[in-house]
Amino acid sequence: MTAPFKAGEIADLESLQRPFTDIIHSDNKPEECSVCYNDYDDNQLRPRNLPCGHTFCSQCIDNAIKNSQLSCPSCRAKHAATAATQFPISYAVEAFVRKLKNIQLTTEEVVPAKPYEGPARGISKKLRSLVQEQKSIISSLITSCEEVLSQLGKYRGQLGDWKTHHLQLQDRLYALVEQNKSAMKLLELEDTNVMDMTTQGEKGKTQLQAMLGSLDTVNTLLVVDTTIGTADECSMKIEDWLQKCQELFPNVKTVHTSVKVQETIREALEMMAIETGATADPVHLGDSASSIMNKVQEITQKQLTVEDLRRMREPVKRLVEAGQVLAVQEDQDGCRSARITLQYGKLYLHPLLRQPTPAHAHTLQESEVVGVLEPSCTLAFLDLGWAGSTRGRVTIRLTPDTPLARQFVLLCTGQRGHTYRNTKLLQVWDKGEPGEYVMGGDYESNDGEGGAPLLSDLYGQYRESVRAGAVLCFDEPGGPTSAQFTITTRDRQGSDQWFYVFGDVVSGLDVVRAAVNHSDIREVTVVDCGVVLPL
Repeated sequence: MTAPFKAGEIADLESLQRPFTDIIHSDNKPEECSVCYNDYDDNQLRPRNLPCGHTFCSQCIDNAIKNSQLSCPSCRAKHAATAATQFPISYAVEAFVRKLKNIQLTTEEVVPAKPYEGPARGISKKLRSLVQEQKSIISSLITSCEEVLSQLGKYRGQLGDWKTHHLQLQDRLYALVEQNKSAMKLLELEDTNVMDMTTQGEKGKTQLQAMLGSLDTVNTLLVVDTTIGTADECSMKIEDWLQKCQELFPNVKTVHTSVKVQETIREALEMMAIETGATADPVHLGDSASSIMNKVQEITQKQLTVEDLRRMREPVKRLVEAGQVLAVQEDQDGCRSARITLQYGKLYLHPLLRQPTPAHAHTLQESEVVGVLEPSCTLAFLDLGWAGSTRGRVTIRLTPDTPLARQFVLLCTGQRGHTYRNTKLLQVWDKGEPGEYVMGGDYESNDGEGGAPLLSDLYGQYRESVRAGAVLCFDEPGGPTSAQFTITTRDRQGSDQWFYVFGDVVSGLDVVRAAVNHSDIREVTVVDCGVVLPL
């Protein structure tokens, strides 16, 4: 088959519109990229997995990226991306290709060995046992060799990615150096112009001072007339010089270029300081049984501080916006992590989940992050969604220092292992009537029967309310479902009050009302939750 694209040629999205029979080419020849039909390698054609599950070579992925978006050639799923290196390498495909090549070499070059017929007759039982023991040792060593070789292959792939990143960074550094040189040339030219104008100004000033002395000593009409004429000429030159100074200085392009280049380089240096700061303390790589890639992950996992988040300098801001900052918590069952995001100028802490920590993530200890929440944490959020999409965010201002509010924070952040994430809204009461409200938050059974309290004592001083947007506990505090929450969507009439109010919706009440009007309230899910970090 003739490949429609050779290695190095650019394939646009229109070129990827191929029949289904071509798309399933990878099922017949998994060692080839189904776009360019070239065998995968460990350089430009490294196999990479897309989030949709399909695999293509790095070069074809780069060629297919348009306007920071990639459309999968197989299923047409859309993925946000600016470079192929954002997608993980398919080490399984690489291992398969290496194994396939080894099989081909063996088939072509190796003469089949004579089948093993077992130990020679006459060997004693003891010797046969020694032979079997030696075979077991060798087999175990072969298995260990294969595991380490696999790890070395993965490590080599990671090293290749890092080399590529270094080359890309080197190009960017060279560009910064060139920008700095250009800015320096502009500054030198500006400095020369300033020196020339300064010389002219000093000369004019000296002449004016001389004229001032001459006017003090004139004693005849002729001398006065001559001196005044000379003084007028000097004055006109100085006025012209003053005008030029106002027009020429400062040179807007020179100043703007210098400031921007300085800011860019300073930010790059600050980022470098953050990147290298984690190496100040010795890195402990655990026992020798840890795999090579586990040790690599321990080295590359970086830690920021809460103070870094408070300052929110540009390098840290970019890390947060890129989703590279996580809060982590270690327990007896392993590690959990929570995303920290920046939206509308506010930092949001999402719930702790059992999920893989990205290799290049910057982490903070969850206890340090949560430490800034109490007792000042007053804002929590619930993201509601239905029909396959998130419909909006509900922001709730909690009543500080009340047990129900503290419990709500625990379930929004997942600090105790349970969270409102993926729980359903359960039931709407008095729908369309005054006092309408909706209930949710059964983190245990998700059917309204669960939602046991996380704190032993939930009694405290709570408000009463008749207003829409009140957030309350419908059950008696400490009751079997007192971790569930209720949100009122219409004002109550008369003197009846809602009790155990521990918060109010400050934005997103329209989202709750839209959920209430959905055809089936149990299709409405809390797709995400968390708190606003008061930094």
